[in-house]
Amino acid sequence: MKALLINGSPHKKGSTYTALRLVADALEEEGIEAEICQISPAPVRGCAGCRRCRESGTNRCFFDDDEVNGLIEKITGSDALVLGTPVYFAGPNGQVMSVLDRVFFAGRALFAGKPGAAVCVLRRGGATATLDTLQKYFTISGMPIAPSSYWPMAHGNSGEEILKDGEGVQIMQMTGKTIAWMLKCIEAGKASGVFYPEMPGGEKVMTNFIR
Repeated sequence: MKALLINGSPHKKGSTYTALRLVADALEEEGIEAEICQISPAPVRGCAGCRRCRESGTNRCFFDDDEVNGLIEKITGSDALVLGTPVYFAGPNGQVMSVLDRVFFAGRALFAGKPGAAVCVLRRGGATATLDTLQKYFTISGMPIAPSSYWPMAHGNSGEEILKDGEGVQIMQMTGKTIAWMLKCIEAGKASGVFYPEMPGGEKVMTNFIR
């Protein structure tokens, strides 16, 4: 089993990476492979709402000149997903939001049943708003959210400061352990013939209240 951890910070080995590394270490201690994937700092377009990903039936973004489709493939090939971001203006990094909007609009049909967790790092405030934003990607995609011992946040302006936040360190470690627990429970369920439920009626119903 494998978990993919996405570092949504422009700093490759900064505070967000440090928090994700704590989650990854806890996963690996439980026998789960963990890969930390760094989002490119290069400019990336947001979702254009063109719906060509839906019309094509490929679960891929029409714009294929950046990392979005590669991330869809990585998530599809993983059993769990962790999203990590710094807090900017009481919200996630804009770069990661542009990437995730396209990843989940195009590929979310492939993600159902995979445990997800969002973690954020910050100097002081804005964590709960940030986590609420990220966790909504999971809830609309059929992804159960892995719990922890408190809100999955860690405080500090650097990796060194993150490691001084004793509660934050423990929260990250617990997040990794609960993801591993969920993956093992899901595997045991499948072995017993229990699978993620199919969509009632076969296809997703889309209601437009104006029509």
